[in-house]
Amino acid sequence: MSTDPSLASYFAEAQSWDRDRAREFERRARTAWIVAGVSIVCLLASVIALMLLMPLKSVEPFLVRVDSRTGIVDVVPPYDGSGTLSETITRYLLTHYVTVCERFSWSTAESDYEECAAFHAAQRNQVWAADWATANPASPLNVYKDGSTVRTDVQSVTFFTRSSGLSDLAQVRFAKALRRGNGADEQRTYWIATIQYAYTKPASDPNVRRWNPLGLRIIDYRAEAESAGERTGTRDSVAKE
Repeated sequence: MSTDPSLASYFAEAQSWDRDRAREFERRARTAWIVAGVSIVCLLASVIALMLLMPLKSVEPFLVRVDSRTGIVDVVPPYDGSGTLSETITRYLLTHYVTVCERFSWSTAESDYEECAAFHAAQRNQVWAADWATANPASPLNVYKDGSTVRTDVQSVTFFTRSSGLSDLAQVRFAKALRRGNGADEQRTYWIATIQYAYTKPASDPNVRRWNPLGLRIIDYRAEAESAGERTGTRDSVAKE
C-alpha cells in the first residue's frame, strides 16, 4: 500500500502536536498539584502557629470607678475565683435586695414591695409592712406622693465573721438619688446598711421563689446615713432612732 508523502508528513506533524499538547497538560497538572501542596503546607503551618500563639494572648477586662463626691478614680479588681461561690452569690443577692428595697418609683412600687417581702424573715416583714403602711407619715407612699423617685446605686458589699466563726453579717454602702416631682435637681445621699442574713429552705410559693429561688432571708436590716446632714429628706427603711 503506497502512501502519499504529503499525507505522511501531515500525520507525523499531527501526532507530534498531540504529544506536545499531552505533555503540556501533564506539566500544568504537575504545577497545579505542587501549588496545591504548598498551599496546604502553608495553611497547616499557619494553623499550628496560631494555636501556639493563642495561649500567649489574653484579654483582661477591668472596671474603672469614679467617686462622685471626691472625683478619685480607681480600678476595681475583677473576681479572681479566690472567694467562695456562696459569698459571690450572696453579694449579688444583697446588692439586688438593697437596690430594689431602697429605690422608689410609683410605676414599680407594688412589685418592689412584694419582691422585698420575699426575702424577709417574719419579724423583718412586720417592720417592712409597718414602714409602708399608709397610716405611717414616713411611708414612702406618703413621702413621695408628689411623684418623686429614688434611685439606688450600691457601691460596695463587705462581709463580717463573728468571733464564733459564723458568717451572717454584711455591710452595704450605697447612694440614693432623690428627684422630686417638681423637677428639681437630683439630690444624692450616702448610706451604710448593716444586714443580718441566713439561708433557709426556699419557699414553696412559686411567686416567692421567682424572686428568691435560693432562700436568702433578711433577718435584720439597719440603714444609716453616713452623716447627720445627709439624713434630711431621705428614707431610713429600718430603724427609727
